[in-house]
Amino acid sequence: MSAQTSGSTLEGERTPPTPDDLASLLRVMNDAASRLEVSHQQLQDQVLRLTQELGEANAQLERARRLAALGEMAAGIAHEVRNPLGCINLYSSMLDEDLRADRPEQAAVARKISAAARSMESVISDVLAFARELRVRPDNVEPGALFDAVVEACAPQSIPAWKDVVIDRRICDGMNLVADGSLLRQALINVVRNAFEAMAEEGGARSNRLTLEAGERRVARAGGGTLRCAVLSVSDTGPGVTPDIVARMFNPFFTTRGAGTGLGLAIVHRIIDAHGGRVSVSNNTQGPGATVELIIPMTPAEGAVQADTQARPQSAKGHAA
Repeated sequence: MSAQTSGSTLEGERTPPTPDDLASLLRVMNDAASRLEVSHQQLQDQVLRLTQELGEANAQLERARRLAALGEMAAGIAHEVRNPLGCINLYSSMLDEDLRADRPEQAAVARKISAAARSMESVISDVLAFARELRVRPDNVEPGALFDAVVEACAPQSIPAWKDVVIDRRICDGMNLVADGSLLRQALINVVRNAFEAMAEEGGARSNRLTLEAGERRVARAGGGTLRCAVLSVSDTGPGVTPDIVARMFNPFFTTRGAGTGLGLAIVHRIIDAHGGRVSVSNNTQGPGATVELIIPMTPAEGAVQADTQARPQSAKGHAA
């Protein structure tokens, strides 16, 4: 057997690593450590998000229970008050007719009593609307037609303080959803009226704008996974909302205004709950005002909606009314 050439390694011996080999190994280890750190941070973020979503789901469930109990109590009181109130309204109207000819001052008092009774009847109607059981009757809803009906019902042009408000509609092309159109119309009317009142209270010479937008978004669902949802948003250019008001604005009988029952937005919350969705409120990031989002599953039977996940890019179109 011939001898091997001088300087070569014997069979079975290992070549010691060079500095380049060590540097390459160190780079691989650093890359692996960096990836592990990123994965750890992502897991921490996911745990935090899931914890927040679980807290929101529990809070929403507890809220629904409280509202159900409050609704039953309010309905009982409203029914008890409605009958004697109807008698007051009837007798004051009869008294007005009897006194109108020869005792106009006393007749005016009777008319004031009748007006107060009608005002109370309106409050009772709001209470009963809040307390009644909501049965969702799903049907195909076209967002553009829905927005048109809401704007027509609110009739902003009939109120001087709202005449100069510009209304924009932005609707995702080809969007259609399955929901109770009548209930959604009622919910949007309450939100839009609230937005108009907020802008009217702000006053001043600035131009106000109301934006009605309909789009789609993937959101987290109860029990995990994501859900394709419709998002109907109403944005105004009013004073915006404080965190304290956001936390209480959907509570029954809460209002920041001198008039009203404070049930309009509570009814909105009940309607969206009945569709398995949720309501989101936030101040606008660009410019003044706030945005209310009504988030409901594209198919109501798919279940409750929780926090937002990734947004889907929308192909939107808008025009002023």
